[in-house]
Amino acid sequence: MPKLTVNGNEVEFEQGMTVLQACEVAGEEIPRFCYHERLKIAGNCRMCLVQVEGGPPKPAASCAMPAGDGMVVHTNSEMVKKAREGVMEFMLINHPLDCPICDQGGECDLQDFSITYGRGKSRYREAKRAVKDKSYGPLVKPTMTRCIHCTRCIRFMTDIAGCDDLGGTGRGEDMEVGTFIEKNINSELSGNIIDLCPVGALTSKPYAFKCRSWELDHTESIDVLDAVGSNIRVDSRGNEVMRILPRLNEDINEEWISDKTRFSYDGLKLQRLDRPYLKQRDKLKSASWSDVIKATTELLKKHKADEMGFIVGDLADAESILLFKQLAQKLGVKNIDCRQDGQQLDGGDRAASRFNTTIAGIEQADACLLIGTNPRYEASLINARLRKRFLELNGQFPVAVIGEESDLTYKVNNLGQSPEIIEEIISGKHEFSKVLKSAKAPMVVVGDGALTRKDGAAILTKAKELADKYNMISENWNGFNVLHSKASRMAGLELGFVPEKGAKDVKQMLDAASEGKLKVLFLLGADELDLTKIKKTKIIYMGSHGDNGANHADIILPAAAYTEKNASYLNTEGRLQRTRKAVFPPGEAKIDWEILNNLLISADAENYDSLEQVRAALAKASDAFSQIDMVAPANWQKKKSGDKILKTMIKETLTNFYMTDPITRVSKIMAECTDTFILNGDVKNKKKAA
Repeated sequence: MPKLTVNGNEVEFEQGMTVLQACEVAGEEIPRFCYHERLKIAGNCRMCLVQVEGGPPKPAASCAMPAGDGMVVHTNSEMVKKAREGVMEFMLINHPLDCPICDQGGECDLQDFSITYGRGKSRYREAKRAVKDKSYGPLVKPTMTRCIHCTRCIRFMTDIAGCDDLGGTGRGEDMEVGTFIEKNINSELSGNIIDLCPVGALTSKPYAFKCRSWELDHTESIDVLDAVGSNIRVDSRGNEVMRILPRLNEDINEEWISDKTRFSYDGLKLQRLDRPYLKQRDKLKSASWSDVIKATTELLKKHKADEMGFIVGDLADAESILLFKQLAQKLGVKNIDCRQDGQQLDGGDRAASRFNTTIAGIEQADACLLIGTNPRYEASLINARLRKRFLELNGQFPVAVIGEESDLTYKVNNLGQSPEIIEEIISGKHEFSKVLKSAKAPMVVVGDGALTRKDGAAILTKAKELADKYNMISENWNGFNVLHSKASRMAGLELGFVPEKGAKDVKQMLDAASEGKLKVLFLLGADELDLTKIKKTKIIYMGSHGDNGANHADIILPAAAYTEKNASYLNTEGRLQRTRKAVFPPGEAKIDWEILNNLLISADAENYDSLEQVRAALAKASDAFSQIDMVAPANWQKKKSGDKILKTMIKETLTNFYMTDPITRVSKIMAECTDTFILNGDVKNKKKAA
């Protein structure tokens, strides 16, 4: 490996590194504003100046200079010190003294670097430049008078988000970063430019003037509003979640999160269920926990096993699903299901129900076929990886879609909406067959639009046939993927929370309940159901918000949201991750597994003394729960379809990216986004505008 000397210390570096990166390998801090590891190099802030011996007699921008073997670099010489002081002085010429009122205070690179590398005083007395206030929409608050023209936001929106809304107009100190014409930033990843901004030019509009960074407690957790499992940091003050920020995880979300993940936190405190309720004389009245547990147990014991149904919602954690299933087994209930949307997956074939390529593995693929999925809104961070791969291969990453036409932020070939196209590709008659045949690492992604149809199982099997036909399965590569959009789905399938042969699935349970044949329906946070036709069936609802399930319930068991409990989830890859308690549940609400454990005790079933015991039972039930941040192996099973594919067109299932669950539906911020981006132009217009 090549070597260079930094401040007298010789270090090895990888070929292709810049001087800045090599200096960091040597343990030297290089200040920077425009440079960012995941963005293209701009080299326009000049804060990263260093002295290179043997080169021109002036400081060099280390972010844009390739490191060379034998180089001698100085990062703390007198020349470098004076150069950085000069750059900082120029940087502060027009920067306003907003620190006392700026939300970036305490987390501002400009503050930190001005103290460490600045002169400490200014020689300029001229009037400062001012920039007219702009509006970027309900999420990002621009104060562009503070902008230092680092262009990080422009490069992120253009290269990573795939949205060309931001750009620079004018030259020199007259340059302004904006949207060219007055419009909102229309991207599902727009909040990330707040983190990227090294000053207070771009801040969070919902978080504006709420609190200071040093007042917050930080809790590392994961997001459960989709099935990606983005790593996040929950910042709280007292018992209130104040903001949610991304956490670095190269295998999943890198250092980005979607706007829904970042901004829906206000829904955690609205319309919460904070006490148990019992329905008396057609009215819900608050009751004690002992009374509610007793009433629930009596109701469950009162009816026959085939007269009851258990349904798991989309935000349920693995611990509660396990105990929920054990309660059903104790009562003999076989009408169980975790697929509210009617997804045609039975969980028996692990490799046929998860994202086998893995999210990071997308960067090894050289062709992709999407069937019935819109990853831009169903899994924004997976879509960002697909775009990243598209750019890495300079556009030579063929992506085809069978389903509705939409803007995925990269070039796609829309093959049509007919599922019969899958059979044409398998037979080799379709043009895209040649692409898959010539690819070395092709992948196929099957989504909810295909799997929630009546012929979902047949489409899934055809997709498996396609994977076998075009060598997507080998010792070192598995290109077959199911893209989930529900956080609880993988855990539910892994634990076998699906009906056995002869038992009722979700649709059959609802039909039986509407006919009065099902006497009890127990919902574990299940809110995406049509309960309007159910009149006589008793509904037990356990969840965190007063959403659809609670509105029809006869018994309400208030539970914790994902920021209020230590819980386990499997993401769409089958990777085990855990949330951590940042705040306490409101009022008398309890953690899910504790409520279910009380019901197990009341039903004289096997129960648990601690969360560790529950997790041990999880690991015993499935090896998928045995190791944190690991994906359990899956054996590929070949299978040929006996069912026919219907001729009806494949349609998207997600109609509103901003409102998909009880938390986001009550969020005022998500309601404002819906009003701005959805209602003022339907979803398709939104996709075309982005």
